[in-house]
Amino acid sequence: MKVLFAVSEMFPFVKTGGLGDVAGALPVALQNLGVDVRVLIPAYSEVLDKVVDLAPWVSLGDPLGAGEIRVALGRVPGSGVPVWLVGSPALYERKTGPYLGPDGKDWPDNHVRFAALSRAAAIICDAGTVLGWQADILHSHDWQGGLGPAYLALRGGRRPGTVHTIHNMAFAGIFPATELGAVGLPLEAFSINGVEYHEKLSFLKAGIRYADRLTTVSPTHAREIMSKEFGFGFEGVLASREGHLKGILNGIDGDIWNPRTDALIEQTYDARNLGKKALNKAALQKTFGLPINPKAPLFGVVSRFTIQKGIDLVLETLPRIIEQGGQLAVLGSGDAELEDKLTKAAKDFPAHVAVRVGYDEPLSHLVQAGCDGFLVPSRFEPCGLTQMYALRYGTPPIVRRTGGLADSVIDVSNVADGTGFVFEAAKGTELNRAVTNAIKLYRRPGEWRALQRRAMKQDFSWEKSARDYISVYSELTDSAPIRARGRRTKR
Repeated sequence: MKVLFAVSEMFPFVKTGGLGDVAGALPVALQNLGVDVRVLIPAYSEVLDKVVDLAPWVSLGDPLGAGEIRVALGRVPGSGVPVWLVGSPALYERKTGPYLGPDGKDWPDNHVRFAALSRAAAIICDAGTVLGWQADILHSHDWQGGLGPAYLALRGGRRPGTVHTIHNMAFAGIFPATELGAVGLPLEAFSINGVEYHEKLSFLKAGIRYADRLTTVSPTHAREIMSKEFGFGFEGVLASREGHLKGILNGIDGDIWNPRTDALIEQTYDARNLGKKALNKAALQKTFGLPINPKAPLFGVVSRFTIQKGIDLVLETLPRIIEQGGQLAVLGSGDAELEDKLTKAAKDFPAHVAVRVGYDEPLSHLVQAGCDGFLVPSRFEPCGLTQMYALRYGTPPIVRRTGGLADSVIDVSNVADGTGFVFEAAKGTELNRAVTNAIKLYRRPGEWRALQRRAMKQDFSWEKSARDYISVYSELTDSAPIRARGRRTKR
C-alpha cells in the first residue's frame, strides 16, 4: 500500500499547530505498520535547511502558469520518512512562516501557493512513473491540501483513492471567485455541488466535496461538524457526506511524552511509584514562584489564551480554586485582554496564581508532571493533545465534553473506568463544579491514586490511530501494507 500525504506543515521542519504534529508522527506510525508512505510538503526555507539526503530536482512543468514547479526527494531527519519537496522559490522561500507575511496577514498569493502543492500531488498521482513511484492513496490535509482530490476527480479516469482530513474547520481557504482560473479549476467546478461557497471559492469545500473519504481528528468532532454550532457553514455539505466521514482520534508520541523517561522533568516516575511525582510538584511550584506546599491542589493550564480555549472560564473559576486553598500554574500566550487578566490575577494572588507568558516546551513537560489536575475547558476542541499528555502523566484532566476531549477522558462518575472530570456546558459554574469535585477527590488520597493509575493506563499511541487510517485506505484500494497482507479489507 502506497500513500502520498499532501500537507502544508510537518514537524520537525515547520509547525504552527496540530497539523504539523500529525504530519510528523502519523507517517512514521504508518511506515512501522508496513505502509509505503511519502509526504509532499512545500520547500519552505526552513524545510530546505533541515531536510537530509536531498536528491536532484525534477521538473513538473508550469501547470498553473505561475512558474515552474519542481520536486525533489529527501528524508526527514531522525525518522527517515521520505519527503518530496515542492520547489518554487518565488512561492515558498520567504522569511516568515508558511501562511503569514511580515505584517501578520495572510500572504496575498496563498491561493496559488497551496494550489501548487495540490497540483504537484495530482501530477505525482497521475504520472508516478516519472518519479518511479505510484500512489494508491492521496491523503490531503486541511484547506491547503483541499484541491488535490478535486484535481483528480475532475480529471476523471483511473486514479488513486483520495482521503481528506479536516483538522480545523475554522480555516476554510476562502478566496474570490475570480481566482478560479489562477488555481487551474474549470468553470463547471464553481457550483453549489463543487467548490463554490457563498459566491466565493473554498479550498476546504473542494476537499469535502471531491474526496472519496473524509476524516477528522476525533469521533465526537466528526458528529459535531455536521451541526450548525460546529460546522462553520459547511454542516450541510458535510451531512451529505456522512456515510463517508469518519473520526479518528489523534495519537501522541509516547517516546517524547513519557514520565518514566522524560529528561525535561525534575524526577521520572511511573504508575508504580507515583510518590515521586511530588518532587515534580515542588519543582514546578518553585519555578513558578508559588509557595511550596505539597497539600495544596495544584492545577495547570498550557494553552493559547483564547475564548475558544475557555480561558475566560478559567478566570471565572479562580475564586473557587483560591478559596479552597488551591494553586494555578498557567503557561501560554494569546489574546491580550485575557493575558492581562491572568497576569493581574497572579499579581493580586501571588500565593495562588502564577503565569508564564509565551511557550516553553521543557516547562510544558514540568507542568504536566508537577500538577495535580489539568484544565482544558475548551468551547470546541477537534482533538486536543494536552489532555492526553495529562492522562499519561497521572494528572487527571478537567475537560468540557466536546470533540476529542469527550473521546479521550472518562468522567469519574463511571467509578470503574473514570480517568478525569468532564463537564457539559461552557459556563464558569460548570467548571467550578468540576474543580470542586476534583479537589474533594484529591483530598481522598487512596481514591485519587486509583484515578491516576487508571489515567496512566490509557492507550493514545499513534499505532492505534494508524491502524484506523489503514482501515479507511483499505476501502479504496486492494493494496495492503506489506506486513498486513492476507488481512486486507475488500472494497
